[in-house]
Amino acid sequence: MSSLTLDAAEEIVAAALKRAQVLGKAVSVAVVDAGGFVISVRRSDGARPLTPDIARAKAYTAAVMQRPGKMLKKWQESQPVFFAQLSQLPGAALPIMATEGSVTIKRDGEIIGGLGIAGGTADEDQQVADDVLASLGYELEFAAWGVAGSPAGDSEKAQHSEKAQHSEKTQHAEKTEKGA
Repeated sequence: MSSLTLDAAEEIVAAALKRAQVLGKAVSVAVVDAGGFVISVRRSDGARPLTPDIARAKAYTAAVMQRPGKMLKKWQESQPVFFAQLSQLPGAALPIMATEGSVTIKRDGEIIGGLGIAGGTADEDQQVADDVLASLGYELEFAAWGVAGSPAGDSEKAQHSEKAQHSEKTQHAEKTEKGA
């Protein structure tokens, strides 16, 4: 079982702040361990005062829900009461935020933490998080909910392939019936 060290967290934070600066954004960056406990939080010069708290909540969400925040959006939309209650659980340290800029830190198939970026637009926060984790060699693929082991992209490809095969069989059967 690997863990996210302070040095690794600081490397992620520094890279995220630098990437955001290239985009011209003043952001806050938070990194938590797999249990959602803070390892590092930094607010760049000019970042709004509330952004460190938002970044922490985003990082916490990605770690404890074990999926990036953007993967949680449809679930949150379909069950808003459930998501509102998650933040009220006795063990919940922070609110659950199903949004961009909330990315699970994963290496060698193991979830080791969460990264939260706050201060840009939703798309900018997500771009910074994805760019930084990819550049540092972390994994960005996650299985779709309810599908063990295969990344969301692979699951969607498999479903598309199954539908295509079913369609081909149906067309073949219809041609056979017409010819008989």
